[in-house]
Amino acid sequence: MHALLLLCPPMLLACHHRRLRPPPPPLLRGLAPVKQKLQPGTVEAMLGSLHHHHSSSSSDTDNNNDTKNGSNSSGGVLAAAAAPSARDLVLASADLLQRGDLPAARRAAGVLLSAASPRADAADRLAYHFARALALRADARAAAGRVAPGLVSAAARPASSGAYLAFNQIAPFLRFAHLTANQAILDAVEGARRIHILDLDAAHGVQWPPLLQAIAERADPAAGPPEVRITGAGADRETLLRTGSRLRAFARSIQLPFHFTPLLLSCAATHQQVASGSTTTASSGATSLELHPDETLAVNCIMFLHKLGGQDEVAAFLKWVKAMAPAVVTIAERETIGGGYDRIDDLPQRAAVAMDHYSAVFEALEATVPPGSRERLAVEQEVLGREIEASLGPAGGRWWRGLERWGAAARAAGFAARPLSAFAVSQARLLLRLHYPSEGYLVQEARGACFLGWQTRPLLSVSSWQ
Repeated sequence: MHALLLLCPPMLLACHHRRLRPPPPPLLRGLAPVKQKLQPGTVEAMLGSLHHHHSSSSSDTDNNNDTKNGSNSSGGVLAAAAAPSARDLVLASADLLQRGDLPAARRAAGVLLSAASPRADAADRLAYHFARALALRADARAAAGRVAPGLVSAAARPASSGAYLAFNQIAPFLRFAHLTANQAILDAVEGARRIHILDLDAAHGVQWPPLLQAIAERADPAAGPPEVRITGAGADRETLLRTGSRLRAFARSIQLPFHFTPLLLSCAATHQQVASGSTTTASSGATSLELHPDETLAVNCIMFLHKLGGQDEVAAFLKWVKAMAPAVVTIAERETIGGGYDRIDDLPQRAAVAMDHYSAVFEALEATVPPGSRERLAVEQEVLGREIEASLGPAGGRWWRGLERWGAAARAAGFAARPLSAFAVSQARLLLRLHYPSEGYLVQEARGACFLGWQTRPLLSVSSWQ
């Protein structure tokens, strides 16, 4: 079994700051999330209580000394008990937004925005980003696409390369997905003389240098290294061209025959394009994906399937991929504590599931990155904040399906699971030990896939199919 080089730059020194925690229980035994459903009248009462709490806050402050001396203490306790939690307000805002009460939804989100901060503790930062996402959606609906001054959607623009690379440095999620998928691809293309990788979300191309180096190093000296071609898909032409230039330069440095073809996908019509095979190359303007019969094909879907439409679009895409007869298809997607769901229209439930997921992510960053970290601030604003906005957007419900539902869709399209090797799992664990030293991160193999989680909560799964 040939090993992939981890090729991870040294971890930021700041990331060695960590809080000691007791050893976590097995990853996949986490509690299911609370399926909270707000009853009629609950939201209105909550906002009324909140308004009363804020209007009386100054008198509570004036009476603070009296409270300390024992007088008026029960009133202070009742006032504190009357204030809804941040999670309550997020779910209330989502409920009001779904019901069409945009002013009240905006008011609930606004209360959180005024109280929370992107620079406070994990719970406060999480509340801020969810409130901001809901406020943006309420403003967009109320003003036919316009948003309030000072609120600009981060989901409408890609994260900067600096924020993307910082995310790779301070959190293991992307590296875990890339390393595990790369090992599955390396195993599947062994012995091939011409290799073609179709990457459906090439982004900055950071996944591929370790795989290219592993392919070059295991080549038979007599025969020489195989030829590798990557077709990198994405919505931004300039990003794809820069990615291709970097990968070509790297391949030349290791003397590996290499070609990169950028493939433009429209953000608005991604699922229609990939399901029909209609795409546009950034350099030539061709309208079809180029396949060669003598190539061994691998299709890489890292954080991609959730961007497609509903079940019909996912099924059409997977059938399109199956028709190309790939040697392997790698899939990495977010996991949910309760296994996910397919209802896109239930915004409060979607907000609750998203909060369960991202609370674990923010908790992990809180425990492994020191306060005041510029890298963490950039990651939470440009990467995670953007994800939260998208997950609460009109099509965000399909984010929360989990391996069971993605696997069912793959099997329905004619794929069979290709269990990850024990070596792939051990490499993922080594990645955590070497570059993300924390008691909280866990890797576990289950159902032929590999899961990464924080404490008891699974956050990401990688699986391969054939």
